[in-house]
Amino acid sequence: LSCKVVLSIIVAGSEGPTQHQLLSFLGSKSIDNLNSLASKLVSAVLYDDAPLGGPRLSFVNGGWIEQSVSLHPSFKQIVTTDYKAALASVDFLTKV
Repeated sequence: LSCKVVLSIIVAGSEGPTQHQLLSFLGSKSIDNLNSLASKLVSAVLYDDAPLGGPRLSFVNGGWIEQSVSLHPSFKQIVTTDYKAALASVDFLTKV
């Protein structure tokens, strides 16, 4: 499950031949289809119908991005909305 979610997030941030190859590998016809499926899957897995909505399954879902790299706002929105993941800008170049 985690590998498919990670690959789906990578697909959401890719384009051209890379995106087409990853979509084919994941068995999805389009990026919208893949994002929609991921959103439904993540929402179902992380909610157990309890009054407070506890998780059925817990997994780490996020990414760390070098602070000098800028991300498209649409990619950030897809990652946080559809994948319920967090993105953090960090200093990979000078922090040890």
